[in-house]
Amino acid sequence: MDSKQIAKTIDHTLLKPDATKAQILKLCDEARTYGFASVCVNPSRIALAAEALKGTDVTPCCVVGFPLGAIPSESKAAETALAVKNGAREIDMVIDIGRAKDGYWAYVESDIAAVKAACGPAKLKVIIETCLLTDDEKVKACQAAVRANADFVKTSTGFSKAGATVADVRLMRQTVGPDMGVKAAGGIHNRAEALAMLEAGATRIGASSGIAIVSE
Repeated sequence: MDSKQIAKTIDHTLLKPDATKAQILKLCDEARTYGFASVCVNPSRIALAAEALKGTDVTPCCVVGFPLGAIPSESKAAETALAVKNGAREIDMVIDIGRAKDGYWAYVESDIAAVKAACGPAKLKVIIETCLLTDDEKVKACQAAVRANADFVKTSTGFSKAGATVADVRLMRQTVGPDMGVKAAGGIHNRAEALAMLEAGATRIGASSGIAIVSE
């Protein structure tokens, strides 16, 4: 896989709380230059990113319920609707991890479905935060995302105790089948790590090191 092909899988990401307007605009400029799939930002910055990306092939992406997922479904849905109104074309939501640990899978599914309904034409990626789940819970979380008609499952926020692993990506791909998107995110810093995730079944890479990945 050459650098241009890898670039088309990368969500160029800046989710730090102290990210400035100048840094977000630089992120968008880099995404245009390198041909990344999307720019992924926090809700307060999605309107800025969407405006900066107008007329390009780069998709504006916004996180929702981030990074803990521990807010009511109604709040996530409202946050999603506003993000889409402000130009988001992809939404990366965090599941209610505590409810997942409790085994309340019907709630997890309905939480995802509420956000999916608020997405309208925007695609939905579901962050399951693999480092906090057992393998059985990872499978059940992915199955809930499939039933709720999400477009992707995603490994991690990058803000918990660990990020993506090849084993988790492989398990997620096996669970959702060949047609659903799988996004590996968290701790992917170089080309070898990105390629390993893609070979394991990922179709998208979330990274703040996108330029380093494609420039090696």
